[in-house]
Amino acid sequence: MIKNVYAVGFVLFIANMLVFFGAYFFAYNTNYFNTSMLLNAFALPAIYTLAAYLSVNSLKKEKGILGFKDAFGRAFKPMFIGGILSMTSIFGFLNFIDTDAKDTLNFQFVERNKKELTEIYQKQRSIMKTEKEKQDLDKDYQKSMQSFSPEMVKDKDIFNFRQFTYYFAAVLVFYTILSTFFGSFFRSRVEA
Repeated sequence: MIKNVYAVGFVLFIANMLVFFGAYFFAYNTNYFNTSMLLNAFALPAIYTLAAYLSVNSLKKEKGILGFKDAFGRAFKPMFIGGILSMTSIFGFLNFIDTDAKDTLNFQFVERNKKELTEIYQKQRSIMKTEKEKQDLDKDYQKSMQSFSPEMVKDKDIFNFRQFTYYFAAVLVFYTILSTFFGSFFRSRVEA
């Protein structure tokens, strides 16, 4: 199965969806957004890296001699297949099947940003020396907090098609970097 890039891509898709639905069923609470972000930042890259390694390593064992292009493609294709299937499925799920989960994630995203802004504000205010600096900071903080008013965030949707396109573009950069690494590492070196 490791010899077929489509099979590896499909296994990545299944693993990605298991992580997604694991978070959905077991972490759907006040920390759902943070849990999702942590899984996307640490668990999924590890899974994709392992799958790319196994895919390229199996080709190296089979062929013996690999060029950069072969190793790069063998790492990139399964990740791309798994990624596009996962992104499409998650987009469909959040936008058409369980829109309440999308609303929860959007709400928690806004709340997290407000909390981070307040923490930065309080930290900066505590180190300010003059009253003028504090007044300027207060004015900037109030101006920034207005962007989180109910009127401003009521139509905020970080899970629309446009945002998913941006997410996938960022993920493609990760796939490209990882594939370049595997292509360089696994390519056969010929002594001249």
